Amino acid sequence: MTSSPPRPGRDSRVARLPPRERILDAAEELFLREGVRAVGVQAIAEQAKTTKMALYRHFATKDALIEEWLRIVAVGYATAFDQVEAEHADDGRAQVLGVARFIADGLPDIARRGCPFVNSFAGLPDPGHPARRLIENHKADQRRRLTAMCERAGAHVPDDVSAEITFLLEGAQISAQNGSVDRAGDRLVAAVSAVLDRGTAERED
Repeated sequence: MTSSPPRPGRDSRVARLPPRERILDAAEELFLREGVRAVGVQAIAEQAKTTKMALYRHFATKDALIEEWLRIVAVGYATAFDQVEAEHADDGRAQVLGVARFIADGLPDIARRGCPFVNSFAGLPDPGHPARRLIENHKADQRRRLTAMCERAGAHVPDDVSAEITFLLEGAQISAQNGSVDRAGDRLVAAVSAVLDRGTAERED
């Protein structure tokens, strides 16, 4: 397996990174393009312009590298949740829509490179794999936080509303990846807004 062709500006940027970050950057490039199972340690080392020995000094195994990469991705999503909660304190509806907009804004990148979690989950068949458990825990935490937002938004059954919104968020990313839906971002935000409207509508006695 050979390293990918250089992209304008990328080589100079990556060259300035410390070795550990270069390895993570290279792993991300290859994992997203070829899948976590198909990529070997030698290919990652070549992409990072280092050696396998140097890679193993930072990551004991390839599985450890996969887990750390996905942990960093998960932290990015958690930070986005933190930001919308801070920007819209006590306004659950604005928080949910902020999350939807965050996902919508990321869809062009998903369309180009795929979803790290979806792609990696498929390549980790062992249910006990640490990276697979990391993904499961990340998704469960997102669902918990989304349910709390829906409750603050006044949803009558917050768990049901957050489940429906989760289907929309996950589905939008898959649709962006396979190109099956145009204007996926705008459609996603509109759909999430409609679910909130329905879930918080006044009930007739």
